[in-house]
Amino acid sequence: MKIAVIGAGTMGRGIARVCAAHGHRVALQDVDSKILGNSMELIRRGLEKSLERDSGEMGSVAAVLDRIRPTTGWENTAGSEMVIEAVVEKFELKREVFRKLGDLCDAGAILASNTSSIPITRLAAVTKRPERVIGMHFMNPVPRMKLVEVIRGLQTGRETVDSTVALARQLEKVPVEVRDFPGFVTNRILMPMINEAVTALMEGVAEAEGIDRIMHLGMNHPMGPLRLADLIGLDVCLHVMEVLFDGFKDPKYRPCPLLRQMVDAGWLGRKTGRGFYTYPGDRH
Repeated sequence: MKIAVIGAGTMGRGIARVCAAHGHRVALQDVDSKILGNSMELIRRGLEKSLERDSGEMGSVAAVLDRIRPTTGWENTAGSEMVIEAVVEKFELKREVFRKLGDLCDAGAILASNTSSIPITRLAAVTKRPERVIGMHFMNPVPRMKLVEVIRGLQTGRETVDSTVALARQLEKVPVEVRDFPGFVTNRILMPMINEAVTALMEGVAEAEGIDRIMHLGMNHPMGPLRLADLIGLDVCLHVMEVLFDGFKDPKYRPCPLLRQMVDAGWLGRKTGRGFYTYPGDRH
């Protein structure tokens, strides 16, 4: 299958790597050639580490990389049977991407979004084939995490759902079908938990380490909610909470003031070197 991935950031490069490792030809598109070059290098390093662990990814590093074509042009997405959008989580930007894809891609192509919160129904409405638009929400890091949320918009056709589920399984992921509601399932449950942890910190119930240790040891979570928020990005957490609050108009989804304040300060977590914890070597 020929697959196009739009956006070569963390999620896009992970999706491209997994697709190529499972035998698909991938056009990895981004407007920034430097991001593309950096992503290809990170994909190479990740494959080398993965193959050292005998993870089961198909073929040699060179063979997998050869199936990925980095490009700054849109023309290489033409002819793709599946397009997976993974650009920044902003509706206006994704809307323009889907409008362009709707005009550029073959009528039978499936247009999928890796969005974690933006309504699939709204994205589908700007295309000429809303029945071929779907959500395909991978988890981070894509090569290691098994879950894929398959989100059905109001207009999404059954054939589109079945094809997307089949692709996810071929990529050795576990697809779970959900309906197009704010936050879907993952973020509707996860983000309020993170928001409540931030509120507990703001109110002085416990320090960050204590809150995380309780959830890690007491609830058997792989990591605590505040450290997870730092990994996700506090700006992303805030955005999803705003989507939930706007979508449901329920005060239980109101973003914690401390979360908003930290985003205003530019303390976004690992990617800026500071969030609820400090990461001196991780800033980029």
